[in-house]
This record gives sequence, structure tokens and C-alpha cells, in this order.
Amino acid sequence: MDTADARAVLSQELARYRAKSYGELVRQLLGKQDTYEVRSSSGVKYQLEIQAFWDDKPNDVLRIMGAIDDGGVRAYMPVSEDFFSSRLLQRGITRTIRTSP
Repeated sequence: MDTADARAVLSQELARYRAKSYGELVRQLLGKQDTYEVRSSSGVKYQLEIQAFWDDKPNDVLRIMGAIDDGGVRAYMPVSEDFFSSRLLQRGITRTIRTSP
């Protein structure tokens, strides 16, 4: 799998989720996952899995995580990326969020 190609596809797909409101993300992803296939500009077919879960405590910061693989060996260790959403972040209020290394 071309990791750079997969990462570019994943970033592009996650941009669609970043554009959604906190409430939309909670309704669409919490306790569920979006799983679908896309074809990159290079013609490679990838499977994506997008899911969300509370980062620390319920009804606070939501972590949205995406993973991508080409159905080969990398399905066991997909390329992943994540981002955070919260009501405060959507209002332009920032705060430090603990993350794991």
C-alpha cells in the first residue's frame, strides 16, 4: 500500500467530517461507524472506517478517528488519523486537551 496516497485520501475524507457540527458528529458516529470504500486518483481502492468516541468523559470532547487500508496486509495495521470536536471548540473557545503519546 502506498502510505502517502492512503494518508492523502484519509485526510481528504476526514475534511468532510471536520466540516460537520459537534451535534452532527455525535448523532452520526457515536456508537456507530461509517465504513465505505473509495478509489484514489491513482486508481487504488481503499476501505475507510470512521468512528467517534468520548475522549475523556461523556458529552464533552469527541474524538473522531479514521482508518484506511487497501484490503491487504495493512488491514491489520491501517493508516489512521484523528481529530477532536467539542461545543467549546466550535464556539472558538480553546483549552488544552490531554492526548496520549
